[in-house]
Amino acid sequence: MSRPEVAAPTALSVSKQPRNPISRKRVDTVISRSVAWFGIVFGLQAVPTLLSQYSLGQPLWSAITVSVLFGSLVFSLLCTTLKRFVVGANRIVAGVYVVALLTWPFFLADPEVAQRGDHWLYQLTTVATAAAAIGFTVRGATIYLFIVPTIYGVIRALPEGGGGPWQLGLFNAVYAIILGGAVLVLVTMLRAAASSVDDAQGMALDRYSRAVRQHATEVERVQVDSIVHDSVLTTLLSAARAEGPQEKRLAGAMASNAMRHLREAALVTPDDGSTVRFRSLCDRIVEAARGMQSPFSIRMRSIDTRIIPAAQAEALYSAAVQAMVNSVQHAGGPEVKRWVRISGAEGGMIEIEIGDSGAGFDPSAVAEGRLGVQRSILARTINAGGHAQLESAPGKGTTILLTWPVLLPTEDATADLEGDLREEVDR
Repeated sequence: MSRPEVAAPTALSVSKQPRNPISRKRVDTVISRSVAWFGIVFGLQAVPTLLSQYSLGQPLWSAITVSVLFGSLVFSLLCTTLKRFVVGANRIVAGVYVVALLTWPFFLADPEVAQRGDHWLYQLTTVATAAAAIGFTVRGATIYLFIVPTIYGVIRALPEGGGGPWQLGLFNAVYAIILGGAVLVLVTMLRAAASSVDDAQGMALDRYSRAVRQHATEVERVQVDSIVHDSVLTTLLSAARAEGPQEKRLAGAMASNAMRHLREAALVTPDDGSTVRFRSLCDRIVEAARGMQSPFSIRMRSIDTRIIPAAQAEALYSAAVQAMVNSVQHAGGPEVKRWVRISGAEGGMIEIEIGDSGAGFDPSAVAEGRLGVQRSILARTINAGGHAQLESAPGKGTTILLTWPVLLPTEDATADLEGDLREEVDR
Protein backbone atom coordinates (compact mmCIF):
# COMPACT_ATOMS: atom_id res chain seq x y z
CA MET A 1 0.00 0.00 0.00
CA SER A 2 1.50 3.31 -1.03
CA ARG A 3 2.04 5.98 1.57
CA PRO A 4 2.13 9.42 -0.04
CA GLU A 5 3.91 12.00 2.03
CA VAL A 6 3.97 15.73 1.72
CA ALA A 7 6.95 17.37 3.29
CA ALA A 8 7.18 20.99 4.17
CA PRO A 9 10.20 23.20 4.02
CA THR A 10 11.94 23.52 7.32
CA ALA A 11 10.36 26.25 9.39
CA LEU A 12 12.39 27.71 12.20
CA SER A 13 10.78 29.83 14.86
CA VAL A 14 13.22 31.49 17.26
CA SER A 15 11.43 32.73 20.35
CA LYS A 16 12.62 34.42 23.51
CA GLN A 17 11.17 31.84 25.84
CA PRO A 18 12.85 30.63 29.03
CA ARG A 19 14.77 27.43 28.45
CA ASN A 20 13.32 25.67 31.49
CA PRO A 21 9.98 27.32 32.29
CA ILE A 22 8.16 26.34 35.45
CA SER A 23 5.16 24.20 34.64
CA ARG A 24 2.96 21.61 36.29
CA LYS A 25 4.42 18.87 34.10
CA ARG A 26 7.98 19.82 34.98
CA VAL A 27 7.20 19.95 38.71
CA ASP A 28 5.49 16.54 38.57
CA THR A 29 8.54 15.12 36.78
CA VAL A 30 10.95 16.41 39.43
CA ILE A 31 8.76 15.19 42.30
CA SER A 32 8.19 11.72 40.84
CA ARG A 33 11.86 11.21 40.10
CA SER A 34 12.84 12.35 43.58
CA VAL A 35 10.36 9.96 45.21
CA ALA A 36 11.54 7.11 42.97
CA TRP A 37 15.21 7.65 43.84
CA PHE A 38 14.47 8.01 47.56
CA GLY A 39 12.44 4.80 47.35
CA ILE A 40 15.45 2.97 45.93
CA VAL A 41 17.73 4.43 48.63
CA PHE A 42 15.39 3.57 51.52
CA GLY A 43 14.80 0.14 50.02
CA LEU A 44 18.53 -0.58 49.99
CA GLN A 45 18.80 0.63 53.58
CA ALA A 46 16.08 -1.82 54.59
CA VAL A 47 17.88 -4.83 53.09
CA PRO A 48 20.07 -5.61 56.16
CA THR A 49 17.06 -5.49 58.49
CA LEU A 50 15.08 -7.56 55.99
CA LEU A 51 17.68 -10.32 55.97
CA SER A 52 17.65 -10.59 59.77
CA GLN A 53 13.83 -10.71 59.88
CA TYR A 54 13.26 -12.93 56.87
CA SER A 55 10.57 -15.56 57.37
CA LEU A 56 11.53 -19.20 57.76
CA GLY A 57 7.95 -20.40 58.02
CA GLN A 58 6.62 -18.84 54.79
CA PRO A 59 9.69 -18.47 52.58
CA LEU A 60 7.76 -18.65 49.29
CA TRP A 61 5.30 -15.89 50.19
CA SER A 62 8.09 -13.76 51.63
CA ALA A 63 10.21 -14.13 48.50
CA ILE A 64 7.31 -13.28 46.19
CA THR A 65 6.17 -10.25 48.18
CA VAL A 66 9.66 -8.87 48.71
CA SER A 67 10.46 -9.29 45.02
CA VAL A 68 7.24 -7.55 43.95
CA LEU A 69 7.74 -4.70 46.44
CA PHE A 70 11.31 -3.95 45.40
CA GLY A 71 10.40 -4.56 41.78
CA SER A 72 7.68 -1.91 42.02
CA LEU A 73 10.27 0.60 43.25
CA VAL A 74 12.53 -0.15 40.29
CA PHE A 75 9.54 -0.01 37.93
CA SER A 76 8.56 3.40 39.32
CA LEU A 77 12.08 4.71 38.74
CA LEU A 78 12.02 3.41 35.17
CA CYS A 79 8.65 5.03 34.47
CA THR A 80 9.73 8.40 35.85
CA THR A 81 12.88 8.25 33.73
CA LEU A 82 10.91 7.49 30.57
CA LYS A 83 8.02 9.83 31.58
CA ARG A 84 5.48 7.10 30.90
CA PHE A 85 2.87 5.57 33.26
CA VAL A 86 4.22 7.62 36.19
CA VAL A 87 0.93 7.89 38.08
CA GLY A 88 0.13 4.22 37.61
CA ALA A 89 3.59 3.15 38.78
CA ASN A 90 3.23 5.13 42.02
CA ARG A 91 -0.19 3.60 42.60
CA ILE A 92 1.37 0.17 42.23
CA VAL A 93 4.04 1.02 44.82
CA ALA A 94 1.41 2.24 47.29
CA GLY A 95 -0.83 -0.78 46.71
CA VAL A 96 1.95 -3.38 46.97
CA TYR A 97 3.12 -1.82 50.23
CA VAL A 98 -0.37 -2.18 51.74
CA VAL A 99 -0.45 -5.88 50.75
CA ALA A 100 2.97 -6.43 52.30
CA LEU A 101 1.90 -4.61 55.45
CA LEU A 102 -1.26 -6.66 55.91
CA THR A 103 0.72 -9.89 55.52
CA TRP A 104 3.37 -8.78 57.98
CA PRO A 105 3.20 -11.95 60.16
CA PHE A 106 4.43 -14.02 57.20
CA PHE A 107 7.70 -12.08 57.25
CA LEU A 108 8.65 -12.84 60.85
CA ALA A 109 11.61 -15.18 61.28
CA ASP A 110 10.19 -16.56 64.54
CA PRO A 111 6.72 -15.35 65.61
CA GLU A 112 7.23 -16.90 69.05
CA VAL A 113 10.11 -14.56 69.83
CA ALA A 114 9.40 -10.92 70.52
CA GLN A 115 10.84 -8.77 67.79
CA ARG A 116 13.32 -6.06 68.68
CA GLY A 117 13.52 -2.72 66.97
CA ASP A 118 11.42 -1.64 64.03
CA HIS A 119 10.26 -3.95 61.30
CA TRP A 120 11.95 -3.45 57.92
CA LEU A 121 8.65 -2.33 56.37
CA TYR A 122 8.71 0.73 58.62
CA GLN A 123 11.62 2.16 56.62
CA LEU A 124 9.43 2.22 53.50
CA THR A 125 6.33 3.79 55.07
CA THR A 126 7.27 7.33 54.03
CA VAL A 127 8.11 6.12 50.53
CA ALA A 128 4.66 4.53 50.23
CA THR A 129 2.87 7.68 51.45
CA ALA A 130 4.93 9.81 49.03
CA ALA A 131 4.00 7.47 46.17
CA ALA A 132 0.34 7.81 47.21
CA ALA A 133 0.69 11.61 47.08
CA ILE A 134 1.74 11.31 43.43
CA GLY A 135 -0.58 8.51 42.38
CA PHE A 136 -3.82 9.54 44.10
CA THR A 137 -5.85 12.68 44.54
CA VAL A 138 -5.27 14.88 47.57
CA ARG A 139 -8.23 13.30 49.36
CA GLY A 140 -7.12 9.76 48.54
CA ALA A 141 -3.53 10.49 49.55
CA THR A 142 -4.71 12.01 52.84
CA ILE A 143 -6.77 8.93 53.67
CA TYR A 144 -3.80 6.72 52.78
CA LEU A 145 -1.54 8.89 54.97
CA PHE A 146 -3.58 8.23 58.12
CA ILE A 147 -4.69 4.65 57.52
CA VAL A 148 -1.40 2.99 56.49
CA PRO A 149 0.79 4.20 59.42
CA THR A 150 -2.05 3.36 61.78
CA ILE A 151 -2.12 -0.20 60.42
CA TYR A 152 1.62 -0.41 61.01
CA GLY A 153 1.32 0.80 64.61
CA VAL A 154 -1.48 -1.66 65.42
CA ILE A 155 0.25 -4.68 63.87
CA ARG A 156 3.55 -3.75 65.52
CA ALA A 157 1.94 -3.99 68.99
CA LEU A 158 0.18 -7.30 68.31
CA PRO A 159 1.82 -10.67 69.08
CA GLU A 160 1.37 -11.66 65.44
CA GLY A 161 3.50 -8.67 64.49
CA GLY A 162 6.37 -9.51 66.75
CA GLY A 163 4.96 -8.03 69.91
CA GLY A 164 6.07 -4.80 71.50
CA PRO A 165 4.80 -2.04 73.74
CA TRP A 166 1.83 -0.15 72.38
CA GLN A 167 3.69 3.11 73.02
CA LEU A 168 6.27 2.09 70.43
CA GLY A 169 3.60 1.32 67.85
CA LEU A 170 1.85 4.61 68.55
CA PHE A 171 5.11 6.54 68.31
CA ASN A 172 6.00 4.91 65.00
CA ALA A 173 2.55 5.59 63.55
CA VAL A 174 2.52 9.27 64.60
CA TYR A 175 6.07 9.79 63.35
CA ALA A 176 5.22 8.23 59.98
CA ILE A 177 2.09 10.40 59.70
CA ILE A 178 4.11 13.55 60.40
CA LEU A 179 6.76 12.72 57.80
CA GLY A 180 4.20 11.62 55.24
CA GLY A 181 2.09 14.70 55.93
CA ALA A 182 5.09 16.95 55.30
CA VAL A 183 5.69 15.23 51.96
CA LEU A 184 2.01 15.47 51.01
CA VAL A 185 1.84 19.19 51.88
CA LEU A 186 5.02 19.87 49.92
CA VAL A 187 3.79 17.99 46.86
CA THR A 188 0.36 19.68 46.99
CA MET A 189 1.84 23.18 47.38
CA LEU A 190 4.33 22.71 44.54
CA ARG A 191 1.62 21.39 42.26
CA ALA A 192 -0.75 24.23 43.13
CA ALA A 193 1.98 26.83 42.56
CA ALA A 194 2.94 25.29 39.22
CA SER A 195 -0.72 25.16 38.13
CA SER A 196 -1.11 28.83 39.07
CA VAL A 197 1.93 29.70 36.97
CA ASP A 198 0.50 27.73 34.04
CA ASP A 199 -2.86 29.48 34.34
CA ALA A 200 -1.28 32.93 34.62
CA GLN A 201 0.92 32.28 31.63
CA GLY A 202 -2.02 30.95 29.64
CA MET A 203 -4.19 33.97 30.47
CA ALA A 204 -1.40 36.36 29.49
CA LEU A 205 -0.86 34.53 26.21
CA ASP A 206 -4.58 34.49 25.46
CA ARG A 207 -4.92 38.22 26.08
CA TYR A 208 -1.88 38.99 23.98
CA SER A 209 -3.11 36.72 21.19
CA ARG A 210 -6.52 38.40 21.13
CA ALA A 211 -4.95 41.84 20.87
CA VAL A 212 -2.58 40.77 18.11
CA ARG A 213 -5.33 38.96 16.23
CA GLN A 214 -7.44 42.07 16.15
CA HIS A 215 -4.57 43.88 14.51
CA ALA A 216 -3.92 40.95 12.16
CA THR A 217 -7.59 40.85 11.16
CA GLU A 218 -7.42 44.46 10.10
CA VAL A 219 -4.23 43.82 8.15
CA GLU A 220 -5.80 40.81 6.46
CA ARG A 221 -8.91 42.80 5.59
CA VAL A 222 -6.79 45.42 3.90
CA GLN A 223 -4.95 42.72 1.94
CA VAL A 224 -8.20 41.11 0.80
CA ASP A 225 -9.60 44.50 -0.19
CA SER A 226 -6.50 45.14 -2.27
CA ILE A 227 -6.85 41.74 -3.98
CA VAL A 228 -10.52 42.35 -4.72
CA HIS A 229 -9.80 45.83 -6.08
CA ASP A 230 -6.67 45.06 -8.04
CA SER A 231 -7.66 41.67 -9.44
CA VAL A 232 -11.33 40.85 -9.15
CA LEU A 233 -12.88 44.22 -10.01
CA THR A 234 -10.37 44.85 -12.77
CA THR A 235 -11.13 41.43 -14.22
CA LEU A 236 -14.89 42.06 -14.11
CA LEU A 237 -14.52 45.41 -15.82
CA SER A 238 -12.28 43.93 -18.51
CA ALA A 239 -14.74 41.08 -19.09
CA ALA A 240 -17.64 43.51 -19.39
CA ARG A 241 -15.80 45.58 -21.98
CA ALA A 242 -14.36 42.65 -23.92
CA GLU A 243 -15.73 42.50 -27.46
CA GLY A 244 -13.12 40.89 -29.67
CA PRO A 245 -11.49 37.44 -29.31
CA GLN A 246 -8.18 38.88 -28.11
CA GLU A 247 -9.88 40.96 -25.40
CA LYS A 248 -11.89 37.94 -24.25
CA ARG A 249 -8.74 35.81 -24.00
CA LEU A 250 -7.11 38.55 -21.95
CA ALA A 251 -10.16 38.71 -19.66
CA GLY A 252 -10.01 34.92 -19.24
CA ALA A 253 -6.34 35.06 -18.28
CA MET A 254 -7.05 37.85 -15.81
CA ALA A 255 -9.88 35.81 -14.29
CA SER A 256 -7.58 32.79 -13.90
CA ASN A 257 -4.98 34.95 -12.15
CA ALA A 258 -7.61 36.47 -9.88
CA MET A 259 -8.87 33.04 -8.83
CA ARG A 260 -5.29 31.94 -8.12
CA HIS A 261 -4.72 35.00 -5.94
CA LEU A 262 -7.89 34.28 -3.98
CA ARG A 263 -6.96 30.63 -3.46
CA GLU A 264 -3.51 31.58 -2.21
CA ALA A 265 -4.98 34.16 0.13
CA ALA A 266 -7.39 31.59 1.54
CA LEU A 267 -4.64 29.07 2.21
CA VAL A 268 -2.05 31.41 3.69
CA THR A 269 -2.74 32.67 7.18
CA PRO A 270 -0.81 35.85 8.03
CA ASP A 271 1.91 35.32 10.61
CA ASP A 272 1.11 38.04 13.11
CA GLY A 273 3.52 36.85 15.80
CA SER A 274 0.78 35.84 18.24
CA THR A 275 0.93 32.52 20.08
CA VAL A 276 -1.52 30.09 21.64
CA ARG A 277 -1.18 27.25 24.07
CA PHE A 278 -0.95 23.72 22.74
CA ARG A 279 -3.63 22.72 25.23
CA SER A 280 -6.00 25.34 23.77
CA LEU A 281 -5.50 23.88 20.30
CA CYS A 282 -6.20 20.39 21.66
CA ASP A 283 -9.37 21.59 23.39
CA ARG A 284 -10.64 23.11 20.13
CA ILE A 285 -9.99 19.92 18.17
CA VAL A 286 -11.65 17.79 20.86
CA GLU A 287 -14.68 20.08 20.92
CA ALA A 288 -14.97 19.86 17.13
CA ALA A 289 -14.67 16.05 17.25
CA ARG A 290 -17.45 15.78 19.83
CA GLY A 291 -19.66 17.96 17.65
CA MET A 292 -19.41 15.68 14.62
CA GLN A 293 -22.37 13.60 13.49
CA SER A 294 -20.39 10.37 13.97
CA PRO A 295 -18.54 9.61 17.21
CA PHE A 296 -14.75 9.83 17.40
CA SER A 297 -12.67 8.15 20.07
CA ILE A 298 -10.26 10.73 21.48
CA ARG A 299 -6.84 10.10 22.97
CA MET A 300 -4.43 12.78 24.16
CA ARG A 301 -0.92 12.22 25.49
CA SER A 302 1.85 14.54 26.72
CA ILE A 303 -0.30 17.65 26.44
CA ASP A 304 2.05 20.09 28.12
CA THR A 305 2.26 23.87 28.41
CA ARG A 306 4.20 24.57 25.23
CA ILE A 307 3.10 27.44 23.04
CA ILE A 308 2.87 27.56 19.26
CA PRO A 309 2.28 30.38 16.76
CA ALA A 310 -1.38 31.19 16.31
CA ALA A 311 -1.18 30.97 12.52
CA GLN A 312 0.19 27.42 12.65
CA ALA A 313 -2.34 26.43 15.32
CA GLU A 314 -5.20 27.72 13.16
CA ALA A 315 -3.91 25.82 10.13
CA LEU A 316 -3.57 22.57 12.09
CA TYR A 317 -7.05 23.01 13.56
CA SER A 318 -8.63 23.65 10.15
CA ALA A 319 -6.83 20.70 8.58
CA ALA A 320 -7.88 18.38 11.42
CA VAL A 321 -11.52 19.48 11.23
CA GLN A 322 -11.57 18.98 7.46
CA ALA A 323 -10.11 15.48 7.92
CA MET A 324 -12.87 14.62 10.40
CA VAL A 325 -15.54 16.03 8.07
CA ASN A 326 -14.20 13.93 5.19
CA SER A 327 -14.29 10.82 7.40
CA VAL A 328 -17.90 11.46 8.41
CA GLN A 329 -18.98 12.09 4.81
CA HIS A 330 -17.12 9.35 2.97
CA ALA A 331 -15.87 6.63 5.36
CA GLY A 332 -19.21 4.94 6.03
CA GLY A 333 -21.94 4.54 8.63
CA PRO A 334 -22.00 4.15 12.41
CA GLU A 335 -20.17 0.80 12.28
CA VAL A 336 -16.97 2.55 11.20
CA LYS A 337 -14.45 3.24 13.97
CA ARG A 338 -13.11 6.77 13.96
CA TRP A 339 -10.43 8.22 16.18
CA VAL A 340 -8.46 11.36 16.94
CA ARG A 341 -5.04 11.12 18.57
CA ILE A 342 -3.14 14.20 19.72
CA SER A 343 0.28 14.04 21.31
CA GLY A 344 3.25 16.21 22.06
CA ALA A 345 6.47 14.34 21.41
CA GLU A 346 9.96 15.10 22.65
CA GLY A 347 11.71 18.02 21.03
CA GLY A 348 8.53 20.04 20.57
CA MET A 349 6.98 17.89 17.84
CA ILE A 350 3.19 18.00 17.66
CA GLU A 351 1.28 15.08 16.14
CA ILE A 352 -2.41 15.03 15.21
CA GLU A 353 -3.78 11.80 13.76
CA ILE A 354 -7.29 11.45 12.35
CA GLY A 355 -8.22 7.99 11.17
CA ASP A 356 -11.06 5.61 10.46
CA SER A 357 -11.61 1.99 9.49
CA GLY A 358 -14.06 2.84 6.73
CA ALA A 359 -14.23 2.56 2.95
CA GLY A 360 -10.91 4.19 2.19
CA PHE A 361 -9.77 5.21 -1.30
CA ASP A 362 -6.84 5.18 -3.67
CA PRO A 363 -5.06 8.54 -3.30
CA SER A 364 -3.44 8.23 -6.73
CA ALA A 365 -6.85 7.91 -8.35
CA VAL A 366 -8.25 11.18 -6.99
CA ALA A 367 -8.92 13.73 -9.72
CA GLU A 368 -6.90 16.92 -9.65
CA GLY A 369 -10.07 18.97 -9.43
CA ARG A 370 -10.95 17.43 -6.04
CA LEU A 371 -9.40 19.89 -3.61
CA GLY A 372 -10.82 18.56 -0.30
CA VAL A 373 -7.78 16.60 0.82
CA GLN A 374 -5.09 18.22 -1.30
CA ARG A 375 -5.90 21.86 -0.58
CA SER A 376 -7.82 21.89 2.70
CA ILE A 377 -5.60 19.40 4.53
CA LEU A 378 -2.23 18.71 2.90
CA ALA A 379 -1.50 22.10 1.35
CA ARG A 380 -2.76 23.96 4.41
CA THR A 381 -0.40 21.99 6.65
CA ILE A 382 2.52 22.60 4.28
CA ASN A 383 1.88 26.34 4.25
CA ALA A 384 1.99 26.29 8.06
CA GLY A 385 5.47 24.76 7.95
CA GLY A 386 4.23 21.31 8.87
CA HIS A 387 4.24 17.81 7.46
CA ALA A 388 1.22 15.86 6.21
CA GLN A 389 1.01 12.14 5.58
CA LEU A 390 -1.96 10.38 4.00
CA GLU A 391 -2.41 6.62 4.17
CA SER A 392 -5.48 5.01 2.63
CA ALA A 393 -6.57 2.07 0.51
CA PRO A 394 -9.96 0.81 -0.65
CA GLY A 395 -11.60 -1.12 2.17
CA LYS A 396 -8.78 -0.46 4.63
CA GLY A 397 -9.72 2.91 6.03
CA THR A 398 -7.92 6.24 5.96
CA THR A 399 -5.36 7.77 8.27
CA ILE A 400 -4.08 11.34 8.08
CA LEU A 401 -1.12 12.33 10.25
CA LEU A 402 -0.37 16.01 10.73
CA THR A 403 2.89 16.96 12.38
CA TRP A 404 4.33 20.33 13.13
CA PRO A 405 7.91 20.80 14.37
CA VAL A 406 8.61 23.41 17.02
CA LEU A 407 12.35 24.03 16.86
CA LEU A 408 13.85 25.91 19.76
CA PRO A 409 17.54 26.18 18.84
CA THR A 410 20.34 26.95 21.25
CA GLU A 411 22.14 30.27 21.12
CA ASP A 412 25.01 28.75 19.10
CA ALA A 413 22.62 27.19 16.60
CA THR A 414 20.74 30.48 16.32
CA ALA A 415 23.98 32.35 15.64
CA ASP A 416 24.93 29.83 12.94
CA LEU A 417 21.50 30.17 11.37
CA GLU A 418 21.72 33.95 11.32
CA GLY A 419 25.18 33.69 9.70
CA ASP A 420 23.82 31.36 7.00
CA LEU A 421 20.96 33.76 6.33
CA ARG A 422 23.34 36.68 5.97
CA GLU A 423 25.44 34.68 3.49
CA GLU A 424 22.35 33.88 1.45
CA VAL A 425 21.38 37.56 1.40
CA ASP A 426 24.88 38.58 0.26
CA ARG A 427 24.67 36.15 -2.62
